[in-house]
Amino acid sequence: MADVATRAGVSRTLVSFVLDGKPGASEATKQRVLAAADELGYRPDSAARLLARGRSRTLGVLMDVRQLFEADLVAGIYPAAEELGYEVLLSANLPDREESVSVEALLSHRCGSLILLGPMSGTEYLHGLAGKVPVVVVGRRLDPAPGLATVRTDDVKGIREAVDYLVELGHRDIRHVDGGSDPGSPDRRRAYRAAMRRHGISEYAKVIPGAHTEEAGAEAARVMLADGDLPTAVLAGNDRCALGLLDVFTRAGVDIPGELSLIGYDDSRLSDNPRIDLTTVHQDAAALARHAVRLAIEMLEEREIGSPDVVLEPELVVRGTTAPPRQRSTSVVSK
Repeated sequence: MADVATRAGVSRTLVSFVLDGKPGASEATKQRVLAAADELGYRPDSAARLLARGRSRTLGVLMDVRQLFEADLVAGIYPAAEELGYEVLLSANLPDREESVSVEALLSHRCGSLILLGPMSGTEYLHGLAGKVPVVVVGRRLDPAPGLATVRTDDVKGIREAVDYLVELGHRDIRHVDGGSDPGSPDRRRAYRAAMRRHGISEYAKVIPGAHTEEAGAEAARVMLADGDLPTAVLAGNDRCALGLLDVFTRAGVDIPGELSLIGYDDSRLSDNPRIDLTTVHQDAAALARHAVRLAIEMLEEREIGSPDVVLEPELVVRGTTAPPRQRSTSVVSK
């Protein structure tokens, strides 16, 4: 800006006024300043401007590097932020690292807003954090609080559509491997039980404790195999859990979907791999990312954000791991 002022023969303050569109300069002076800026290739340093006002132009993003769907979210967050002139700083959530440590690392780098992907921290901590810096939580339903916004998929509807689809195929013995305490799991678990009740097949409803990992899915499959009474369909808490189930069942000689249908949740990148071809509930990662970035910036810039809880529609994506049950399942139901 000082170089532009020297080239145009005016004060730095007047250059600031012209470039900010404020009154105070004649038309001739304004054109001279703009011409000088163009000749020098000047671009306003919006980051410096925000810092001068006590704000940062960096969005801090907390993610779990093990979760495929969160990687899809990050892939959408970067272009959405860059389009609006913001930078992104990542911090990893790891099993042996306190989540608060990862969050503090972002705050220490002067991030203006935080986007937390599937955080595990308690509500009290997240509400307290939102009192310090704008926070957007993705993939989890939370009680409202000042400075806090949420972006999520309608998990209740997603699970309901999955159960409806299996029932339409003829399934009754449908089990759910849940996500334990992982984000989104409580809503999905309740939705499964409600859907089974609505179809009048509550006697078949069974929740097998799990987590959003391949290991949890594999263990759940081993439990079902050991029981010797396989259901005709399994609804997994997420795609990673479904992959663990698929691996163990396939190795044990269970025909998927001939003997057992399997549905995941997320529609992460691996689910449409030809060797996996997983039927799953699709979450729109790109749209979730755009809304999260928008809310983070609007709160940072103290603009009106509208609804602090953005809920997107899920979509059931039918692939090769689901089919009507074999005749043996019909005989079991008729007892």
